[in-house]
Amino acid sequence: MKKQKKLSAVYQNKSEKVVRDDDDGVGQNSVCNDGFFGVNDGFYESDDGGPGEYDDNASVKSSILPNLEILGAPISDIVHCSRFFAEKHNNFKVLLRAISNVAAVDLHVAISLLRMCGGYCKLVHLARTTPTNLCEDSLKFFDEEVRLCFSSCVAIDVPDPQWQQAQLSPKLGGLGLHSLSLHSRAAFISSVASLEMGNPDNTHLQQAILRFNARVSPQDSITMESVLNSPPQQKSLSQKLDSFAFHSLLSSASLVNKARMLSVSSPHASSWITAIPSPSLKLHLDSAEYQTAIRWWLGLNTSKASPCPFCPELVLDPLGHHAASCRHAHLSVRVEAGFGLSRVQRNTRPADVLVQDWVRGSPAAIDITVTSPLTPAMLRDASTSAGSAAYAAECRKHEANDTKCQELGWTCIPLAVETFGHWGKEAQAVFSRLASFIAIHRASPKSSVLNEMYSRLNMSLVRSVARAILVRGSAA
Repeated sequence: MKKQKKLSAVYQNKSEKVVRDDDDGVGQNSVCNDGFFGVNDGFYESDDGGPGEYDDNASVKSSILPNLEILGAPISDIVHCSRFFAEKHNNFKVLLRAISNVAAVDLHVAISLLRMCGGYCKLVHLARTTPTNLCEDSLKFFDEEVRLCFSSCVAIDVPDPQWQQAQLSPKLGGLGLHSLSLHSRAAFISSVASLEMGNPDNTHLQQAILRFNARVSPQDSITMESVLNSPPQQKSLSQKLDSFAFHSLLSSASLVNKARMLSVSSPHASSWITAIPSPSLKLHLDSAEYQTAIRWWLGLNTSKASPCPFCPELVLDPLGHHAASCRHAHLSVRVEAGFGLSRVQRNTRPADVLVQDWVRGSPAAIDITVTSPLTPAMLRDASTSAGSAAYAAECRKHEANDTKCQELGWTCIPLAVETFGHWGKEAQAVFSRLASFIAIHRASPKSSVLNEMYSRLNMSLVRSVARAILVRGSAA
């Protein structure tokens, strides 16, 4: 058993020698070219060239034997790895062409498939088993294919800064189209470190750590000692890579793009991106809406330079900011429909939605408002602090409605949301309380209920923004 366990670890770790024991009826020893880790795995060849035995103190000799593939991963030198990935690349392009064909019918579904089935997740197992310095250059070709597929689907020639945003995690305002070549470092480090055979002399692991540290902030850098003593999870390493990329984009962005990036990276703002497309659940955008929403989310041109048909004195800006904040867009009314609560009569304002028995039998006057972080009045604050526009909107609603609500015996609760999906703190508290009630009623986890609520609300919001842009003349 001890020997079998050691053999299994060697196979997973792709160490310098992979032994096929004669007792298993498989054949002679096989030694990987150049060795993936370049460390002594404790096997040696017998003097007559026959099967070797395991020895803890053995000094392994280098050998050149045929290339191998174990569990679908290459075991060899960089030449064989490059050839292996070239073959995978051809198959990968077939998949991406199929996704492009889906985009002609349903763009929303196609991009969801690209994110969940056709990009990083498709080859992450190879990134975990192949040394970074042997596959990173090959994986760049896969990254380029994903970019070409995305551009083809949405009919956008995506500039580098916007593509870098698209490669970020949705939690940071990206589309989740992770870079294979970049995140292969996190995958390989976590995979090797999790094995009991980790060795400080492992040159491939050293290379991966060096490459990883080159793309993270100094406080997030790792060392060989820290990796071996406390093996990091792949998710935590990828988060560090994404965080560095996000802050690099933020530091070089204009005020407008800083405000946009901070807002799209707010909690739950990207819930419309991660939601599974479902027309029956109102979690689906048609192709025109989705294309416009992607342009607007990434900070690309969405509108033609022409007068707003509803505000003739104003000219539409290319990025769609006016369309998203135009008073004639009625975004608040559309979000209320997504909220799913009945409206009170107009003569009983100041409430958009009245909830009976909210606190100790007292009704709650919920006033929904949509605000833009990109207005001239809010731009400077929004470019330095996420949620500034939502907080300012909450204050305005309290100032305007608190007195009237007190006269009626109501509790004023403004639900402020920014056009990019950042909900104010009071709105988040309301949703959390509602989710608790619903979770108890359904016997479901509160987290899943919250996710469903934010997905439907933000999908409604993004759909409304996209339609407002399209109505005013889309450049898509």
